Amino acid sequence: MDILSLIGIALGLFAILGGAVAKGSSLGALWNIAAFVIVILGTLAATLVQTRKQAFLHAFRIVSWVFVPPKLDPRQTLERIVEWSQVSRKEGLLGLEDFSDAETDPFIRKGLQLLVDGTEPLVLRQILEADFENREAFDLQGAKVFESMGIYSPTLGIIGAVMGLMAVMQNLADPSKLGHGIAAAFVATIYGVGLANLLFLPVATKLKSIIQTRINYETMLLEGLVAIAEGENPRHIENKLNGFVQGQ
Repeated sequence: MDILSLIGIALGLFAILGGAVAKGSSLGALWNIAAFVIVILGTLAATLVQTRKQAFLHAFRIVSWVFVPPKLDPRQTLERIVEWSQVSRKEGLLGLEDFSDAETDPFIRKGLQLLVDGTEPLVLRQILEADFENREAFDLQGAKVFESMGIYSPTLGIIGAVMGLMAVMQNLADPSKLGHGIAAAFVATIYGVGLANLLFLPVATKLKSIIQTRINYETMLLEGLVAIAEGENPRHIENKLNGFVQGQ
């Protein structure tokens, strides 16, 4: 569980709700169904027009990574790569078959199976690079769905505020309605700007960071597997890959 994400969202809510109360407003003043419809549905509509169906659905499959990131342990994986290289030098590449059969990670299992099959290092690199580069591109499309929401929602908030002020202008003859009407108009701006800067854009940035971390992890795996295919010394492989685990 990523506790920082939970703390961040909790602090964001507290900043808005607590700030409203501290300024003398009421929590009820922050709720307006018309503003909600304009901002949320409008943002969703613009995002749907922009995004492919597969990417849109994928975005909501990976959004849980913000709170529960994929479990990656580069240091432990480096130790496993060194172990595989030692086994391959003693028993040959066929000695890795048991590791391949027992592996649960699809990417690692595929790489080990390619080694067992005697795949040339260059071909091995091309296959695995195509695998994780395509997945990276698809994951980034998912992250950009939330980035798009963060771009559109402030504009929809302004549209909601303008529409609210238009309604206020129609009631200028009744001063009792002006204060409530103006306040309701600006609630839309709060929704749009608040959601963009406290939710949509931070989620998009966090997802991109997680995706990059996984790419670094899989790049380390790729280089390790290629080095094994080339018959490099286990100690040289370890020294080569140590840079990938710095700061992890």
